[in-house]
Amino acid sequence: MNKLSTICYIDNGSQILLLHRNKKKNDYHEGKYISVGGKFEQGETPEECAIREIKEETGLVATHLDLQGFITFPNFQHDGNDWYSFVYRVTGFEGELNPESDEGTLYWVDYDQVMSMPTWEGDYIYLEWVMDPKIPYFSAKFIYNQMGQLEKYTVEFNNKKELN
Repeated sequence: MNKLSTICYIDNGSQILLLHRNKKKNDYHEGKYISVGGKFEQGETPEECAIREIKEETGLVATHLDLQGFITFPNFQHDGNDWYSFVYRVTGFEGELNPESDEGTLYWVDYDQVMSMPTWEGDYIYLEWVMDPKIPYFSAKFIYNQMGQLEKYTVEFNNKKELN
């Protein structure tokens, strides 16, 4: 089965908002610092999903979203579901941040500290693409093994394919 989702990196100009997944029982992302975002609801566009998820998880209203890429995660949670994720960088937003979400605690993390936060190995890779203004768009596939370790990935930038 296929699952559609959004990955939303909210950027205030010097920091990225990360969600420390520390609240849900049996959370596949437990202990990791990840973006906000989530699954599509019936009939939503990717932008509508991103805006709704940002509001639900942070209290912020997104006013400027840039689609940075698209990622395929085959059988990510080893439950037979493939995840397809639209990746956004959010540089415009309004409202008051609610630092506590049902899924964890939100933190503004300085750019130079983001890559030191514990997360999925692939997140370190594609977050660099999201933050690089010379990369207008990417399409990637990240394959994780049963232990949650990155086995390999592929990516295309401007019709050039890289394999790792």
